[in-house]
Amino acid sequence: MFAERRPIEPLTRDADLAMALDAQTALMPYALGVFGISLPIFVWVGSFADNALWMVASLVAFAVNWGAFYAAVSWLRGEGSQDVKRRARVQLLCGLLWAATVIQMAAFAHGAGAIRETLLLLTAAAGVMCIFFSATSLPALLLTAPIAAAGPLLALFSRPESRHAGVMAWGAIALALALALILNRMLRRQHAFAAAHAHLIEERLKVLDAAERTARSKSDIVATLSHEIRNGLTGVTHVLAAAAGKGGRAAPSREQLNAALDAAQDLIAVLNATLDSETAEAGRLAVDAVPFEPVRLLRDLALLERPHAMAKGLELTVHVDPLLERRTHGAVRADAMRTRQIIANLLGNAVKYTVRGRIEVRVERRGDLVAIEIADTGPGLSAEELEQAFEPFRRVERTGAGVNGAGLGLSLSRQLARLMGGALDASSAVGVGSCFTLTLPFDETLQYEIDSDEDTTPMAEAPGAPRRLRVLIAEDDALNAAMLRAILEQLGHQVVHAQNGQRAVDLARIAEFDLLMLDGRMPVLDGPGAAAAVRALDGNNRDMPIIAVIDGDADEARECMDAGADIVLRKPVTVAGVARAVADASALERLTVAGRAAA
Repeated sequence: MFAERRPIEPLTRDADLAMALDAQTALMPYALGVFGISLPIFVWVGSFADNALWMVASLVAFAVNWGAFYAAVSWLRGEGSQDVKRRARVQLLCGLLWAATVIQMAAFAHGAGAIRETLLLLTAAAGVMCIFFSATSLPALLLTAPIAAAGPLLALFSRPESRHAGVMAWGAIALALALALILNRMLRRQHAFAAAHAHLIEERLKVLDAAERTARSKSDIVATLSHEIRNGLTGVTHVLAAAAGKGGRAAPSREQLNAALDAAQDLIAVLNATLDSETAEAGRLAVDAVPFEPVRLLRDLALLERPHAMAKGLELTVHVDPLLERRTHGAVRADAMRTRQIIANLLGNAVKYTVRGRIEVRVERRGDLVAIEIADTGPGLSAEELEQAFEPFRRVERTGAGVNGAGLGLSLSRQLARLMGGALDASSAVGVGSCFTLTLPFDETLQYEIDSDEDTTPMAEAPGAPRRLRVLIAEDDALNAAMLRAILEQLGHQVVHAQNGQRAVDLARIAEFDLLMLDGRMPVLDGPGAAAAVRALDGNNRDMPIIAVIDGDADEARECMDAGADIVLRKPVTVAGVARAVADASALERLTVAGRAAA
């Protein structure tokens, strides 16, 4: 049994030609050595010829050829030799010059008299040398060999007395040509091995570089998170200790509580950015391409940031392109949640780094794109600092001193923009300010209803009038359950908690609820299983809205929706997020009730 060998991938034509020319160049010193040994022998034998003066022509041809040889060597050391095809023509021309010289030598030997046959055999040997030194390149071999062999063979077979020597010369040249073809085939195979080896080394270097980047990224994550978590949790711990009355401390003031809340929110933001960045780096970050209204989203975010800007004495204004303001159709096709994340990060950075002046937000049409510009009068960045600002876990020391953050916001925002088919660009000048531009695809064919009072009420009330709901939550984590319960009760709803999906299904069988909120991953019965089991029940609970509270994995969201969930809410939850999801669920419930009444 022969061992199975992996087939070698064929080389590209240019790569094979370049390696052949390199091999031919490497043989030049050996050609010089062979010529140095052969020339005295040829001159000594030629001195006995009847036409010895004609040997001067051969010597002149040798001189011309070696002049061309040294010119070619000098040219190969320059930049012009990088053109492979041009280099091949130059080296082929040198080989043809030597083949022509062999023909001249045969003409000289043909009239040499008594030593004619000896000189012709020496000329045939010179032809064999031309064949050998052109063996590295198949085109050069096929062109040079016939020309170099033609002169001595024709001369030997032209007279009857030298035909026997011609047969011997023909055999030697044929053998040399066959061996040259075999050598050429072996060299081409070696070239393929060398190319495969170089490709393998390149792949290994890429893998090594990726591993080093991953290691640096993990190290940066650990360093960043350890610093941010330590600072954030230390502040929260001190305030909680004061609230619990430990160490004889007085109860914390409202200012201390707000500081602890800000620290906790900063910590959550750092963790979210880190997780999203790692997910994007691994290529697992998914975005949804759905139509949404960009002006409404932009005004909502500006309204949320305006109090922070006013607290610093900054002016925050929003300018909308009249073509976008008065349109009756068309919408941005991207992920609304990720777009909100990008704009919130850019606006937050503008407020955070701008000490005095103003922040302007502009949105306008640019062909098939919508451009959202956020300009500030902050410290500004140099070209080098701006490039550094978009690198993950890199912060500009000149402007970032004393500011919390992981240094991931801009790099993550650019990744998200590219995933949605857009781009995030920036321009900045030190001492003047910065301008960040987010562009997203805009589709004019999409129909989107725009409220007539949108200009005056950018924070329109969520669909569905608020009312007291009986909410069943299924969450195995006690802290998450307590937080979700606190938010729902703050919104005025009644909450019943189940520790897993199976318990939630059992409660849905014996009591009526207006809404089910369930975790995607739980023991005993997970979120998709619980949603499917509730949809299979008899009674009103079968049609109640279901909100899946997940960790943000797109596959998990799709699995929950396929099992029967109506809305997906990603962790960590916020009061605004829960309120919006509950309002949307209430609207779904009303539509269901209206459908039943019509039926």
